[in-house]
Amino acid sequence: MAHPPVRLRPIVRAVSAATAVLAAVTVVAGCSSSPSASGPSSSSSVAASTTAAAASFPVTVNASNGKVTVKSAPQHIVSLSPTATEDLYAVGAGKQVVAVDQTSNYPSGVPVTSLSGLTPNLEAIVKYQPDLVVASQDSGGLVAGLTKLGVPVLIEPAAATLDAAYAQIEQIGRATGHADQAAQTVSGMKTKIAAAVKQAGNSHADLSYYWEISANPYYSATSATFVGQIASLFGLKNIADKADKAADGGYPQLSQEYIVAAQPQLVFLSDNEASDGGQSPAVVAARPGWSGILAVKTRQIVGLNDDEASRWGPRLPELVAQIAQAVEKASGK
Repeated sequence: MAHPPVRLRPIVRAVSAATAVLAAVTVVAGCSSSPSASGPSSSSSVAASTTAAAASFPVTVNASNGKVTVKSAPQHIVSLSPTATEDLYAVGAGKQVVAVDQTSNYPSGVPVTSLSGLTPNLEAIVKYQPDLVVASQDSGGLVAGLTKLGVPVLIEPAAATLDAAYAQIEQIGRATGHADQAAQTVSGMKTKIAAAVKQAGNSHADLSYYWEISANPYYSATSATFVGQIASLFGLKNIADKADKAADGGYPQLSQEYIVAAQPQLVFLSDNEASDGGQSPAVVAARPGWSGILAVKTRQIVGLNDDEASRWGPRLPELVAQIAQAVEKASGK
């Protein structure tokens, strides 16, 4: 899912040069990996869990960074993306994950480290002796540096569509030896999403909404974005669509006057958590000048789970369910 400027954090330092990384590998090559206490079970346990899938390797997948070949079932996976982490555990590859980045927080008990997907440190990554690395972007020469070391890297960027999100889950399943469970995961997601849409209905052009990504300034998401397409499953009218410009990339900055004048009947908050400024329904309702907005009058302000609203993984059905409940309530179903 493409993110608006306000949700991106600048890259503050480059990764070490390839020569430095090669030197680091020489030092750590003989060392065992160092997963946290909440990490996976022993290597023997991991090997046992992947024996059945071993026959399907080597496998080649078409990732965003091109064709990537994984020669054997990976037993030391490093994830540098919260969505990829959720995907890995959803398809059954959790026991193979030895380290995840500092922003990965689901499911509980994942081996969180200080690794960063935005500013990857190759020396820190190779200390976990990975045989597969999954990330959402190729920052700081991540792919080139690890490829020189013989470590396959899958770049799975923000999904633009639901089908793209499904494809990534299936791709990660194939690359880790869990193709069948990945297919089951995707099938289950599709079933849950279809059921939620059917229950709430998909023809609600009479219901307008404002999707808030941040406040002061107010950034929103249009129907062309990933989350906008999710909301469009219900046929809702997005007030940000008329304000969008090509340069905004689907994430226009709206003025308070514009939002108030648009009179959205639903307000979805994806900046609901305290760490993002705490823009809760109560905070929104108390904003000066907002008392006249229809969504405020009818208490149709929905505080979404921030992580579910900014990721494109296996918890998408939960996000759709939240929207569905709001639509049913607003439409009187």
